[in-house]
Amino acid sequence: MFENLSSKLEQAFKTLKGQGRITDINVAQTVKEIRKALIDADVNYKVAKTVTDSILKEAIGREVLIAVKPGELLTKIVYDHLTSLMGGEKTDISLKGDPAVVLIAGLQGSGKTTFSGKLASHIKKQNKNVLLVACDIYRPAAIDQLKVLGEQVGVEVYSEPENKDAVTIAKNAIAYAKANNKKVVIVDTAGRLAVDEQMMKEIAAVKQAIQPSETLFVVDSMTGQDAVNTAKTFNERLDFDGVVLTKLDGDTRGGAALSIKSEVNKPIKFVGNGEKMDALDAFYPDRMAQRILGMGDVLSLVERAQMVFDEEEAKRINQKLRKNQFDFNDFLSQLEQVKKMGDMKDLVSMIPGVGKALKDVDINEDAFKPIVAMIQSMTPQERANPDMINGSRRKRIAAGSGVQIQQVNNLMKHFEELRKMMKMMNNVKEGKMKMPNMKMFK
Repeated sequence: MFENLSSKLEQAFKTLKGQGRITDINVAQTVKEIRKALIDADVNYKVAKTVTDSILKEAIGREVLIAVKPGELLTKIVYDHLTSLMGGEKTDISLKGDPAVVLIAGLQGSGKTTFSGKLASHIKKQNKNVLLVACDIYRPAAIDQLKVLGEQVGVEVYSEPENKDAVTIAKNAIAYAKANNKKVVIVDTAGRLAVDEQMMKEIAAVKQAIQPSETLFVVDSMTGQDAVNTAKTFNERLDFDGVVLTKLDGDTRGGAALSIKSEVNKPIKFVGNGEKMDALDAFYPDRMAQRILGMGDVLSLVERAQMVFDEEEAKRINQKLRKNQFDFNDFLSQLEQVKKMGDMKDLVSMIPGVGKALKDVDINEDAFKPIVAMIQSMTPQERANPDMINGSRRKRIAAGSGVQIQQVNNLMKHFEELRKMMKMMNNVKEGKMKMPNMKMFK
């Protein structure tokens, strides 16, 4: 996500390395590079110029504190302006009404149906009874796709396959929701081109008929500035409440995320980071600015962990750590929890410094497969008692999991290091020992 933009901004800030203060000359060159980076990321030229002019005006002549380097100060200024450019603060979805109605609109192929399923899953986790409505009456298999997604997330789907009137289907669905105690109705509509007048009239008629509490415009972030232009056209007809950026995990330059709020004056409310039903995040402008500038996003990482990690499981692991009984069964359980947190490359990018260090490393969903295979090739006794795994057992585990003996040795080594580290951190947390003086390791 935003790897190219992040890399170019980092290069721009290097202009100020070794400088004692920010001057007209050195900051002008840096801001010129920042503007070029934004334009290369497909940010509208006018938007890029406006924001960089503001950065330049604020930065020139700023005194640099002894403890703060000029590059760090400019990074902070750029962070503030990027955050403001993307909306300043998180904007929540409105779920007023009984039932609350959310209308989903967008272009063909933008990911509306997938997002509808993700949103249903997201809202269901808030203990709300959700109904998905299939109002795409044109695309073949659209109803079937929504039903598959609904089944995946455990949400009922309302459809009328023989009916070709989207307005009637939407109205009937809301009546059904009221009769069946559904608290939120998500209406998935057909993709449409902004130049198709008949289709634009239809979506406007659906909105007029159902009076949604929230209208969301779904756009493919990989289309860059085209996404912004399309959003402007749709907004003139629909006056939507917020934007959803899909496919942000793809090879996107970031122009849509950086430009759309400024161009349309409507907030980004959600971003999609993959195909899985839990790959949906609320949009935080400040956190996205941090990630663009290579600062990571620890808050989002912690929130994802809190969503998937079971409190009782954490207590059980904690007790085993106290008794030095953490074993491969526990390790496998922790791996499964981590896999639930989402795309690995996206998770890594949230850790300050790590995402940049691993930007050229291919981290995919199969990263844990060899580890899982090795653990599953162990006997129940070996998993519960890692210390009993000697040389001959390691050879058998390697053969059984289809890996080299060196990989088994590495797993054993890293597992032991992990066990020691977790025990130490647990002791620090309980106040039984102090952290070592890190100077001794320098």
